[in-house]
Amino acid sequence: MRIADLLRSAALVTAVALIPATTAGMAQIDGRAGPQFAKLFAAYQQVKANYVEEVEDDQLIRGAINGMLGSLDPHSAYVDGSALQRLTTMIDGNYSGLGLSVVLDEGAVKVVSPFKGSPADKAGIKAGDFITHLDGELIYGNDLDTSVARMRGAEGTSIELTIFRPGRDEPIEVSVTRGVIELEPVTYELQSGNIGVISVNEFSTNVGRDVYAAWEALQSEATGKMSGLILDLRSNPGGSLDEAVGLSDLFLSEGRIVSQRGRARGESVHYDADELINYRHLPRREAQKYMGEIASDMPLIVLIDAGSASASEIVAGALQDHRRALVMGERSFGKGSVQSLLPLGRDSAIKLTTARYYTPAGKSVQEGGITPDIKVPQLSDPDLEKRNKYLLRESDLRGHLVNDLGVEDAKVEVDTIDDPRFQLTAAELEEQGVEDFQLHYALETLRRTTRATVALRNTVALRN
Repeated sequence: MRIADLLRSAALVTAVALIPATTAGMAQIDGRAGPQFAKLFAAYQQVKANYVEEVEDDQLIRGAINGMLGSLDPHSAYVDGSALQRLTTMIDGNYSGLGLSVVLDEGAVKVVSPFKGSPADKAGIKAGDFITHLDGELIYGNDLDTSVARMRGAEGTSIELTIFRPGRDEPIEVSVTRGVIELEPVTYELQSGNIGVISVNEFSTNVGRDVYAAWEALQSEATGKMSGLILDLRSNPGGSLDEAVGLSDLFLSEGRIVSQRGRARGESVHYDADELINYRHLPRREAQKYMGEIASDMPLIVLIDAGSASASEIVAGALQDHRRALVMGERSFGKGSVQSLLPLGRDSAIKLTTARYYTPAGKSVQEGGITPDIKVPQLSDPDLEKRNKYLLRESDLRGHLVNDLGVEDAKVEVDTIDDPRFQLTAAELEEQGVEDFQLHYALETLRRTTRATVALRNTVALRN
């Protein structure tokens, strides 16, 4: 696949403006850093002449680029060959594998989150798990691309994973059957009390329109007027900035949604509600359909957790700052940066961090993430207390960007369970038939809100 074809698709997941490398810029860099480039070339010559084994030029150049980008932040990387192909399949949203979002943490493969409904999710793999072996072979110290490639495979084939889970004394052996990963970006369900639940699992193309369609379907399914809505962004690792803006716009009628600031010209932009540019990929008449505010007459809850990152944090931050939604759950991942895919040729590119983004109130989520209005731990997880100590967030990644506005230490500390309302055990909840405590708590909150509202209205009517 040509790099140009990838770039047209990359906006779906990178949420960025694509910046071509200019020869003028390269000339400026060369003039300022001539002595350093001389060192680099001298090192190359020494390796070529004296290394114990012959080394291909491609290996050395790739290593040099990887080393340069590795000195930056954890989201900047060189992509070519198989890595570029895997990026393509992820953008297409259709590949055969396990359905995991992973990072390399001190040489170990660590799970950020399993995709909802994926083979990994069904097998019980959780955020914070460390994958130590694949089919009995130790993968510690391997590069991430190699490990990810081994987890991919033909649909129906199985792979044995050895998992280290914080809180467990013994490793866990899990057999996972690979499947075609066709994630549904948006799913929805009507709960009792006419409360709608819309789950956004990724920010790919048309997520805003899919949420609007889910909203219409819930209204049709409800027996009478809907009494509340839950927007579930848990374990959503992010994706398209355009779609995050479009989704936020559905619930806002005015004001700032998000802004981004970078060094390069064109990287400092802002996005406001109800602007046609938010729907520039749609015909004007269709775009106007999504402008305005849906569900304006009912309470809205947004659910987040440590796996809610990037685009998810944009939506949660916008609705929280505008006081349009009550944010529940756990502190989000804390990725407040924007990546651009910059071509280096026909079949290679660098994914480079080029900007930071800010919520309507001017806050950066980098490191600290979005703090929920009501912290609700996932009590349904039997390993919650011990696993919380090892949850992975942006602030835990080596070389992460420091929040330019500053962030209090308390913002990046491990969450603790100190609320007397949340003392039930996973076993007790299971006996009560509660499989997802966070969702259960959000639903009960809306039901209480609805009952209180109805009672207040009846009291007013009697007085009149």
